[in-house]
Amino acid sequence: MAQNITLSEELIQNSFHSYLKSSLAQAKAERLLDADVLSSAEGDLMITGPALCLYFAALRSTTSPPSVPLPRQTKSSAPLDLSLSNCPPQFTSFLRVWSHSVPHIQSLAPEHQHDLARIICGLDPASSSTPREVNGIAADLRAVAIEISQRRSFQERYGDDLQAALDAGGGAEVGKRTASFAPPPTYESTVSSPASTPRQSFDFDLPPPPISPGRAKITPLPPIPMPSPYSPPSHPAPPSTPPTSSRAPKARKSPSLLSPSTPAIELIRETLYASLYDILYARPSLKALLVSDPARAYFACVAFAVLQVAQTQVRNDGSVLGVLGKVLTLQECPPHLKPFMLELAAIGREAQQMQDEDTVLAIEHATRGEDIPPLTRMERVGKILEEGVGHDVSSRASAYGETRVGVEGEEGRGDGVQRARTRSVEGRAVMFANRINALSLGLTRLRAFKARQGEVFAVLSGVS
Repeated sequence: MAQNITLSEELIQNSFHSYLKSSLAQAKAERLLDADVLSSAEGDLMITGPALCLYFAALRSTTSPPSVPLPRQTKSSAPLDLSLSNCPPQFTSFLRVWSHSVPHIQSLAPEHQHDLARIICGLDPASSSTPREVNGIAADLRAVAIEISQRRSFQERYGDDLQAALDAGGGAEVGKRTASFAPPPTYESTVSSPASTPRQSFDFDLPPPPISPGRAKITPLPPIPMPSPYSPPSHPAPPSTPPTSSRAPKARKSPSLLSPSTPAIELIRETLYASLYDILYARPSLKALLVSDPARAYFACVAFAVLQVAQTQVRNDGSVLGVLGKVLTLQECPPHLKPFMLELAAIGREAQQMQDEDTVLAIEHATRGEDIPPLTRMERVGKILEEGVGHDVSSRASAYGETRVGVEGEEGRGDGVQRARTRSVEGRAVMFANRINALSLGLTRLRAFKARQGEVFAVLSGVS
């Protein structure tokens, strides 16, 4: 097969899941992930697994520009790489993000490559002098992984990938543990249109994982609590802090299923779902996405709802003012839900800090007579939540402390791709979007959320 012929989606998806299985098995062997996490699918494993796969792929890549060697279909098949010249169009922006990270990953010292793997898994770096750019690289890999994890084709096969990793190594362990991962409900039957086309997966291929650096130093990974979105180790979020918003929270008046005895998780769910109406009116493009890509639209809507509630409904003491004026305090929250509450408050604090920094930056530019940046950091976060990390591939260079204007061959992305972005070395906009998305994914996997998803989207599809 010629390298310049566009490859099929089926080939790339099959190759991706083949390598994902071996990557998860490698991570288990190196104790980046343990069997308990793989079997229970705790935390944000839906993100961690694909992100580790991207990491192993970068270590293995040997071409310039970077490409991914695909498994041979038969023993006599010619070698074939996935590259920008033969990548299906719907995967191109994501392959570009990965491709740009490859030389940065390969240039890291072995101990810092190992730190990158640990950060991807939500662990602290093992070394004491990890370069700051490692955080930005991890954020980009996790952002692409989030895109993959939202795709139905990935969700339907991920349970088999986890089971293969659990059974890897043979011996007495085979069959002792069963992967409990189950894909969330599908929304195609709820929101449909004669003009809509079948949704395409963003799953793309990764090479077999090599042994990651620093293997001998890795210590067993304890079970990851829910949720465990990535946050830079140098910026911990304390349980109690100043208000997340200068505006006083107002009680939601939207209809709900709440009663005075409603459980905490249902209060959180109804509060988030009530804000979805505001989200759809504020972002009309999401309504179109409900028709063209229901699953993507669902995750985007929930992510924006998380951000809105975190900014407007969380009180100074960490309690949440929900629908019908009902307040949920940390003391009343069941232990297994407190991580969600704490993370919601932390997201609100970080959003407020980011908005304040955007304002200060705009004032500084205006004072010096300079043009104000076309997009604030919070606006970039919004674009990532709605359009994915690949929406602005030109920003990948500046995410690692470089400057680049435009990307050759990219069309139809508007002036956002043609302007350089000034970003912090950690890529904070990407990291913050990842944090919101990780909490959203964690919430939507809870049984209480799954129980209402179909009903909520039947209503949302009628919002005009």
